[in-house]
Order: sequence, then C-alpha cells, then structure tokens
Amino acid sequence: MTFLQVLWFILIAVLWTGYLFLEGFSLGIGMTLPFVAKNDRERTQVIRTVGPVWDANEVWLLTAGGATFAAFPEWYATMFSGMYLALFLILVCLILRISAVEWRAKVASEKWRARWDAIHVVVAWLVPILFGVAFANLVQGMKIQVVDPAHPLQGVNPADVTPALLQTHVHNLTGGFFSLLTPYTILGGLMLAAVWFAHATLYGELKTTGIVYDRFKSLSKKATLVAVVLVAVVALWGQFAYSSQKLFGWIPLVVAALAFIAAAFFANVNREGAAFICSGIGIAGAVAWVFTSMFPSVMKSSIDPAFNLTIEQASSTNSTLIVMSIVAVILVPVVLGYTCWSYWKFRERISIDNVSSNPGVVWDKIRSGANFLVG
Repeated sequence: MTFLQVLWFILIAVLWTGYLFLEGFSLGIGMTLPFVAKNDRERTQVIRTVGPVWDANEVWLLTAGGATFAAFPEWYATMFSGMYLALFLILVCLILRISAVEWRAKVASEKWRARWDAIHVVVAWLVPILFGVAFANLVQGMKIQVVDPAHPLQGVNPADVTPALLQTHVHNLTGGFFSLLTPYTILGGLMLAAVWFAHATLYGELKTTGIVYDRFKSLSKKATLVAVVLVAVVALWGQFAYSSQKLFGWIPLVVAALAFIAAAFFANVNREGAAFICSGIGIAGAVAWVFTSMFPSVMKSSIDPAFNLTIEQASSTNSTLIVMSIVAVILVPVVLGYTCWSYWKFRERISIDNVSSNPGVVWDKIRSGANFLVG
C-alpha cells in the first residue's frame, strides 16, 4: 500500500462525510414534512428552507462516486455490480425527489403540490434506509468471492488466491441481492434514517419561524434521543462483531458517540446551533468509523478473509492518483468556497409570510393550450 492509495481512501471517506452531512438535512427535511407541516403553506415553508442549496449537495455524491471510479476502479466495479438494484432504487428515488421539489410550484393547485409532497416524503425515507443498508454491508462484509470472469458465480478456493491469480480473476458478489439484507444491515438502514431525521429537525429549528419552528423544536428533542440509541446499537454491534480494527476503530466510534449524545443534550436545552454542529460531527465520526472498520480493505468478504478486496488490489496506478491529487488540490477549495458562500448568502430564516399563497400556472390554462407567454 502506498501513501497516495491510503490518502485517496481517506479522501473518499471525506467526500461521503460531506454528502451525508449536507444531504442529511436537505433530504431529511422531506422526512419531517408530515410531522411539522399541517397545511400547504407550511409544507412550502419547510421545503423552502433547502430550496437554494439542496441540488448543490448532490455534487458530493457525484464526486464520491467519480473519485471511487477513478482511484479504485475494482472497488467501484464490485460495489456497483453487487449492489446494482439497491443503487438503482436510490437513483430513482433521487430523480423523484428532484421532480417533487422542482415541479410542485409549477401548477397553481394544492392537490398537485400535495401529491408531489407525498412522493417527496416516501423517497426521503427510502434513500437513507438504502444507504444505511449499503454502509452496514461494508462494515459487516458481503458474500464476495474471487471468480473467473467466465464463471462469475463460482468462486475459487480461498487457498488459491494469490497476486498472480488476481491478474486474471475478479472479485464478485455471489450471494445475490437478498444476501445484502441481514438483521444488522436492516438495522443500519433504520439507524441512518433516524440520524438524518434528527439532523433535519435541528436544521429546521435554525431555518424556520412561528408554529413550524415550535414543532421542529419539540420534535428534535425526541428525534435526537432515538438517533443516539440506534447509533449506539449499530456501532457497538459492528465494532465487536465485524470491525477489522478492534483497537483503532474505537477512536472514531467514541467521537461519534459523544457527538450524538451532545447533540441530544443541546437539543433538549434549546441550543439548536450547538446541537446541529454536534450532529454534523457525529455523522463525520460515524463515516470515519465505517472506513476504519474496513481498513485495509475496501470491501470485506463474509465468506473468507482471503476474498477481501484490499486498497492495494482495488487501486488505480500511481500516476493516475498523482493527477487526481493535483486536480483535487485545485478544485476542492473552489467547491468548498462556493458551498460556504451559498449557505451564507441564504442564511436567513424562512417565515410563513414569505410563502406565496398559490404559486404556479393555472391548470385550466395548461389544459387549454395557453402558456405564460400568451396569457
């Protein structure tokens, strides 16, 4: 293993941290809609809290996927082929979420907006559950074997796995889609959903006013406690049963645990700013624990450790990693800069008074062929 290989393994963890932190509240806002918004205008108020920034958060997901493809192509190939159906469902959900946010205000109809809001709520819950299952599988390990590409479901003998064999053979998930669903991974999905929900309630406290703010405030006190419990169960279970780093894995785990406990404490003493920051630190610690628990592998096999896909085996060439590092040094500060600027620019709270009563084009005019150009 080289320095650049380890560096890019860490950088991919950082990219996932950025995505899970930002998407945790921007998509999590959709999860909270039935609990904090009781009518059309309140739902609009809640959605507008992420209106200017939600789509930029997707950059972190695209960058994490692209960096994995470029830096660790075999990791990308093994993960995206083995988890194809789950990742396809995530993609469909994200597309529906885009439609729900962008199209809800296009037609002046409460029924139209209510239907898109209902879709928004469903996909907002599905995405973290699916991602949680995926990350839990990285901790637990999957039914991965080294196979001959001509026989992708038939693994070789673990004792025969050598560097020479890996020149002609590949790692492949041979257990099928349903092998990804175990008690631990399902609990991991519920855990991430709880973390995103709690994270979004804290964000909602920072961005709303009036009765919606009061509901976010009340909800965050309960949601953060539920998140603490589920994080504790999943992390301790994973650390004792599946982690590759029995000693060093405790460091990010303890950081995450203390941060989530602090978030729950601050939420219950009405310090929403401190609670939100601690929630973000907790997410960062949890991602660090997931990647630490895998190290030095990028994907672990639950069948035999000989089938683990290691950082070294999955890596691109050193020259590729050098070029990627140069690009990252130049572009990452730009991305961080415009991200910080956009959140600062749109930092004001959203009031119900800022919400239009019935935005969009009149449905009857759409049906009759009229449009905004001709009236």
